[in-house]
Amino acid sequence: MKPIIVGVDIGGTAIKMALITRDGELVAKTQEPTPLASGEDGILQHTFEMTRRLLQQQGYTLDQVGGIGVGVPGPVDPQEGIVQQAVNLHWHKPVPLKSKLQAISALPVEVDNDANTAALGEMWRGSGQGAKDLIFITLGTGIGGGVILHGQVVHGINGVGGEIGHITLTPDSGPLCNCGKKGCLESYASATALAREGRLAASNGTSPLLAQILEKQGELQAKDVLDAAKSGDTAALAIIDQAAMYLGLALSHLGMVLNPARFVIGGGVSYAGDFLFSRIREAYNRFIPFSYVIESTEILPANLGNDAGVYGAGWLIRSRMNE
Repeated sequence: MKPIIVGVDIGGTAIKMALITRDGELVAKTQEPTPLASGEDGILQHTFEMTRRLLQQQGYTLDQVGGIGVGVPGPVDPQEGIVQQAVNLHWHKPVPLKSKLQAISALPVEVDNDANTAALGEMWRGSGQGAKDLIFITLGTGIGGGVILHGQVVHGINGVGGEIGHITLTPDSGPLCNCGKKGCLESYASATALAREGRLAASNGTSPLLAQILEKQGELQAKDVLDAAKSGDTAALAIIDQAAMYLGLALSHLGMVLNPARFVIGGGVSYAGDFLFSRIREAYNRFIPFSYVIESTEILPANLGNDAGVYGAGWLIRSRMNE
């Protein structure tokens, strides 16, 4: 059995990579800027060169590699390993990543969407360990997600399964989402949404504290709104309460349809800790009608941070080793 797996997370800013054992031990990791200007072939060639260097540094040969798992920011056909598009990588047409990287490396390659690989990573080595039915949500600039049932990612017919951020919560009102619709979860509870509401509170006079921060910094981040709420600022607290309520509402919909053992929430906003999570749980419990569903489902913060994607990419290969 090959002793080492390569997990790769290709993002618009950086390519993250790790060497992982079959037992899930992270042996080494690295990252380098994504060479966007070199196009899809250049990015994949660079990925392989990174792989070769990291293996050499750790004393492994290509013959000892079980395969390369890759997560990418876009819809993926996981069977064929084709990335339909990846706007952040400037890939605007389908890219047969699996076949191309296999040709370059002469190694087995598996590919999936980066939110799905992060979900798999948390299932394998993170807050989802021991749960084969879980839903992963990432709260960042937008809201992404991955749904895992019976240990398998739910891709849907077009690979769009898990787009939790675009669950519509207020169909006829609410902020305009980047997708063009109104009332998406992402438009209420992402870092972008918290910052937007914070700027509004600063400008309309309801939060002198946020106004001071905005004047001093020239901008507001979601963290500023969270910190202001923790300090007791009334307007900031209302913003966080609203975001938590809509998160709890969206999770209750998912909970009643899929009944997962765990919701695992990651991304920058999740670092707010129990200040945020207690509010999400309270809303979830309010909207779930059955006590046994409430009692059987945990809502937990992710604990792998930026390593979730490389772990999950590695799991794509690890899971094939058992077949």
